[in-house]
Amino acid sequence: MKPVVVIHGGAGAVSRGTASPALEHEYHAALQRILTSAQAVLAQGGSALDAVSVAVTGLEDCPYFNAGHGAVLTSDATHELDAAIMDGATLRCGSIANVHHVRNPVLLARMVMERSRHVFFVGEGAERFARANGVTLVERDYFTTPARLEQLRRAQHEAADGADSDGQGQPILAGRPTRPADSNEPIDPDRKFGTVGAVALDADGNLAAATSTGGITNKQVGRVGDAPVIGAGTYANNATCAVSCTGTGEMYIRMVAAYDVAARMQYAGATLAQAADAVMFEALPSVGGKGGLIAVDQHGNIALPFNTDRMYRGYARLGEHPVTEIYPT
Repeated sequence: MKPVVVIHGGAGAVSRGTASPALEHEYHAALQRILTSAQAVLAQGGSALDAVSVAVTGLEDCPYFNAGHGAVLTSDATHELDAAIMDGATLRCGSIANVHHVRNPVLLARMVMERSRHVFFVGEGAERFARANGVTLVERDYFTTPARLEQLRRAQHEAADGADSDGQGQPILAGRPTRPADSNEPIDPDRKFGTVGAVALDADGNLAAATSTGGITNKQVGRVGDAPVIGAGTYANNATCAVSCTGTGEMYIRMVAAYDVAARMQYAGATLAQAADAVMFEALPSVGGKGGLIAVDQHGNIALPFNTDRMYRGYARLGEHPVTEIYPT
């Protein structure tokens, strides 16, 4: 058994434009940098909880991914951030949703787990808990990037033209929407499920999982997806596996997707690969669920299945160079 950390940065459809080799390289570099930081935690004897905290914090700080700085905007052009973390050794967990000022939501979720008798805080109550416990807060505009504003404009104009949308009502942002070279991103930003997450196994055999997201572009204010819902988008149990999901949140909630992977292992004797594939390619598609997941079991086996065209993902075992991927292999 060798300690390992696995991360994802969202899944989705092929970009409408040809991916820029330079930007593709930047995505790989960002994933490798984040994996290296989490790998160093494990190399120093750190816990799986510490490794996933470092990994997801790094993903939240990177504007390429939909969490923290670079999170997508709601239909009111605001940010509502969600996150969860779970300790496989104790089954302790913490979740937060609809926060507006917390720089790193995953760290607040961990604080909920470690410093409160509760599991899940939302909105003003979550931010009040953050202030009381010294969590770093920022102004709302910290999370906004020009690319996300333009993405919201496109979504709202498409909604106004009668296209399918998660938003409600007419556009609120002025300006003609554009799609500059389709961003040249490997995954189309307008057809991407942008949750980020990490799972890890440490030297003591403990598992942990963490997930963070900005939600869906132009989502109705107050909507919460699967990322902070324990068992849906995040789950960890030393007896089976740790799982972090990315995709159509409502469907992952309906199928209790993250827990379903663990349950198939515990009750049906499935291997990690068998359980993860059954959830991703059978259970979720039965209700129209799209996206991916990452998982690691108590033996260090990993799974990274997705039923979309591509998924930002990677893993790093102790003493080995990090591996990052975007395309199917």
